[in-house]
Amino acid sequence: MDRSTKIERYRKLLAGLGIFVAILVGKLFYIQIINDKYKISAANNSMYYETVNAPRGIIYDRNGKIMVENRSSYDILCTPRETRAFDTLELARILGITPEFVRNKMQEYRQYRTRIGFQSVTFLRQVEMENYVQFAELEYRFPGFKGVVRTTRTYPLNAGGNLLGYVSEVDADYIDRHPDYKPGDYAGKTGLEAAKEDLLRGTKGYKIYVRNSRGRILSSFRDGEFDKNAIPGKDITTTIDSDLQLYGQALMKGKVGSLVAIEPSTGEILAMVSSPGIDVEMLSDIGKYYPQISKDKNRPMFNRTVMASYPPGSVFKLVNGLIGLQEGVLEPYYTYPCYLGYYYSSTRKLGCHNHRSPLNLEEAIMMSCNAYFCFVLKNILENRKYPSLEKAFDRWREYVLSFGFGQKLGSDFPGELNGNIPSSDFYNKRYGRGRWRFPTIVSLSIGQGEIGATPLQIANLAAIVANRGYYYIPHIIKASESVELESKYSEKNYTMVDTTLFDSTISGMWRAVNDLGAGGTANSAYVRGLDICGKTGTAQNPHGKDNSVFLCFAPKDNPKIAVAAYVENVGWGGTWACPIASLLVEKYLNGEIGEYRKSLENRILTTSFIQ
Repeated sequence: MDRSTKIERYRKLLAGLGIFVAILVGKLFYIQIINDKYKISAANNSMYYETVNAPRGIIYDRNGKIMVENRSSYDILCTPRETRAFDTLELARILGITPEFVRNKMQEYRQYRTRIGFQSVTFLRQVEMENYVQFAELEYRFPGFKGVVRTTRTYPLNAGGNLLGYVSEVDADYIDRHPDYKPGDYAGKTGLEAAKEDLLRGTKGYKIYVRNSRGRILSSFRDGEFDKNAIPGKDITTTIDSDLQLYGQALMKGKVGSLVAIEPSTGEILAMVSSPGIDVEMLSDIGKYYPQISKDKNRPMFNRTVMASYPPGSVFKLVNGLIGLQEGVLEPYYTYPCYLGYYYSSTRKLGCHNHRSPLNLEEAIMMSCNAYFCFVLKNILENRKYPSLEKAFDRWREYVLSFGFGQKLGSDFPGELNGNIPSSDFYNKRYGRGRWRFPTIVSLSIGQGEIGATPLQIANLAAIVANRGYYYIPHIIKASESVELESKYSEKNYTMVDTTLFDSTISGMWRAVNDLGAGGTANSAYVRGLDICGKTGTAQNPHGKDNSVFLCFAPKDNPKIAVAAYVENVGWGGTWACPIASLLVEKYLNGEIGEYRKSLENRILTTSFIQ
């Protein structure tokens, strides 16, 4: 290698080394002078990060009234692995608790130290502000303890405890299912709080403080330059009319059951009452009241509106009648006899109450004749255009499913059940293929047997008839600046029954309420000028008295509200569910109850069946 070549290589080496040194110097300059994050990280031992919890979003009713808001709350957290010897008496004095409480807590932490690990746990919840201020001043004396400001829920109105749900501290199981949560975090556990947790929770922030070698906070780091602000949760507007919700709760007080109201033209849920329910004061401190609630035999935490599956009873006759019309086996003028019931063998009868006979379709709906709808379902299932009863039954089931029964409606409210509409496979397994006939399943004619429906599904049936054949998926959240609704909530869901076939059914429902003195079962729902259309139901209950059922909508033309009332173990549908639903309708449409119905209202408001 000649000398010139060596010199050239030497120059290249020096150039490369120079570039490397320049890059290294530039990187060090960026790290040390320009970018503070490395300095901050290196200084972490002298800094303290205080989490700033985000306030949850506010929940409004459809008219802008606040249903749920926030207030500041103060908790004390403890990281047991970071604690050192401290003055137990002093900590107890500052926090306004007993020394025994402190000792018991520390003993508990020692007992479960492996499970707790390096996690922070809640030592004391909802400390009084005065105590919290004292603690904040002296926090440095208690290594491993820290104060946290968070928000707790408050409720200006005692409306909708079950539908709103509660917020509580997350446990290990919740964290396993939601890894972005940490011990000490809070989350919605039931109702709307759980369903809309992703919107309501917000994003946590933090503040950075400088502390000395003893852990005492001296000042904010760099005047808060690197603090991160918490982002509040998004506010949501519900479809609920809080005044109507409050009135519905008053009507259902002392009764076990549900009351659901829907706006037929939108599918928006106006009221959603599960009774007995939870007073909102219990929601703000659910841990305190949970033992009491869990022991209540009437299960106030159980939301019957979407989680209870009942036999719908005679309100289901509307569905069978409409299917018969669509299938061509029934015409509105067809009449059938009733001899206090329907004989489906020489010795066996499905009973009915006393009324004139024979009846046409409108009269059968008005008087709720069992025998009439036994004839209707028999003709549907024995229709000769189907090769077998099994095929006819499968077709009948398709019709029923199109009314929203036997499946989740797809509501935005959590915990919704399917209900149940039996299939031919179910009966084949129970009785054997070809070994069951119409008499085997005659009770389906009147909404009994294996049929199960939630009160929300029954209310949706009222909305379907009100709309003459279609429904919008019932939902409880309105579109707003912060919430965009899925398109499915604005789509019409048509049944398999032609919209032109609903008129006679609606006329029968109108007569049941308004044709006074003609034998209608729903005369107690009559309100002057409202044209309420309704159908009573009395559903058999193997555990006691019959369940009282009623669905209705009003007005007859351009309906504004559809309602279903379901009251357990109280008997005849026209006695309890019917007036309850009609009072709710009257309150919504008129704003008040007429003087001539005040005695009826008083009977409902003052009667309690709960022991």
